[in-house]
Amino acid sequence: MGVPLMERVVYEQMAELDQRHWWYRARREVLAALIARNVRPPAGAAILEIGCGTGHNLDMLGQFGTVDALELDDQARAIAQNRLGKIVMQSPLPALKRVKIAHYDMIGAFDVIEHIVDDTAALASIAQRLKPGGKLLMTVPAHQWMWSAHDVVNHHHRRYSKAGLRALIGASPLKLEAIGYFNSLLFPVAVAERLASKARGKDEADLKLPAAPLNAALEKAFALERYLIGRVPLPPGLSLFAVASAT
Repeated sequence: MGVPLMERVVYEQMAELDQRHWWYRARREVLAALIARNVRPPAGAAILEIGCGTGHNLDMLGQFGTVDALELDDQARAIAQNRLGKIVMQSPLPALKRVKIAHYDMIGAFDVIEHIVDDTAALASIAQRLKPGGKLLMTVPAHQWMWSAHDVVNHHHRRYSKAGLRALIGASPLKLEAIGYFNSLLFPVAVAERLASKARGKDEADLKLPAAPLNAALEKAFALERYLIGRVPLPPGLSLFAVASAT
């Protein structure tokens, strides 16, 4: 059995909020735009999501092909299996034992690689599971100076700079095709909130559902990025994405 990558409370919050919280809802729209615009998987693509959590991205990914998934946490995996309608694999990075070699047209790793001690080995292993020309879409948290209690409870080993993520992919068997920031429109608000929390001595890790009007407004602001991402460079944001292809 694999060791879950995050504290139990994080999975519990994910199960409670992944269909209602602005961040999950808007991020799915942004990821779908990136897949359509930059990954462009073939019809009937074989897709794998690594670290699928409660499976909240699986329906979205299913628009692009046939989806397999991998999750280490037992309770989150049970929810994901119910959503996917088939077994969700349990095999940690970087080994990915029992995950087929050269099988997938696309692999998604959404806020996963920062949890892995050896991120270089993780990308090398993912590259082996892609077909020639298959693509990895990955997202990671940006800016080490933004480190907070959220990173601690999520068991992050690092946050990334754009240069650092570019170097990681450059040292892997993958070829970088696109890289950039997202969750940029709300970045100034997030920085102000993070600094204020630290000044108050309340660096909180919990993900809470805002009041309905605020939740809707934040979702709308973040989701606007789906029209821009992959088309024009966005200014610095809370996260980075990269698309990289197997040779």
